[in-house]
Amino acid sequence: MSIQATPTAGAKLLTPTDHTLVMIDFQSQMAFATHSIDAVNLRNNAALVANAAAGFKVSTILTTVAEKSFSGPMFSEITDAFPGQKMLDRTSMNTWEDAAVIERVNEIGKKRIVLSGLWTGVCIVGPALSALDQGFEVFVIADACGDVSAEAHNRAMDRMVQAGAQPMTSLQYLLELQRDWARTDTYEMTTGIAKKFGGAYGLGVTYAKTMFGAHEG
Repeated sequence: MSIQATPTAGAKLLTPTDHTLVMIDFQSQMAFATHSIDAVNLRNNAALVANAAAGFKVSTILTTVAEKSFSGPMFSEITDAFPGQKMLDRTSMNTWEDAAVIERVNEIGKKRIVLSGLWTGVCIVGPALSALDQGFEVFVIADACGDVSAEAHNRAMDRMVQAGAQPMTSLQYLLELQRDWARTDTYEMTTGIAKKFGGAYGLGVTYAKTMFGAHEG
C-alpha cells in the first residue's frame, strides 16, 4: 500500500494558538554567571522569542525568582514586548512547583509548553521534566537558554531530550509560527522581527528588500 502525501503541516509543528510559552528567570543575577552563551546573544535571542510570542499573541507566562531580594528585574527586552503583564515571582527553583504559575498554566489550558530561560540545568530542567511527567508536550528553545558553562547547558539539553522534550532555536520558533509567507497579516511583523533580532538572516532580509525590492513568497 503506497503512502499518499498531502500539502498539510505536520502535527508536531507549533502554531501560535496551540501552546503556552514560559519565559523563566531572565534576570541580572542569573545572567552574570551565565557562560554557555554570551550576554549579547542571550538578550537578543530572548527578545526575538518575546517579540515573536507577543506578535503572534501566544499565551505567555513571565516568571522570576526572588526578584526584589536577590535576582533583579526581568530583561527589559522581554518586558517591553509585554507591557503591563504581571511577573509571577517565585521562591522555588522549579517553576512547575509554584502554585501561581501552575494556576496560570491551567487557566490557559494548553497541553504544549515551550520553555526558555536561565539556567538550563536548574530552572529549565525542573519544569521540563515535571511537565513531561504530567503528560504535557514540552519544547525547549535552546539558544534562548543559558547556564554556568557549556557543559552544564549541553548536559541539561541532553537530559531533557532523552526524557522527551523537543529542542528548537529562537529563529526557528519565529519562522515556525509564520510558516507561510502567504500569511500576509503577519508577514511584515515577522520580517520586522527577523531584521531586528535575526542576525545574519535579518541582514539578508534587509539587503534583499533594500537592493532589489525582494519579497518572500
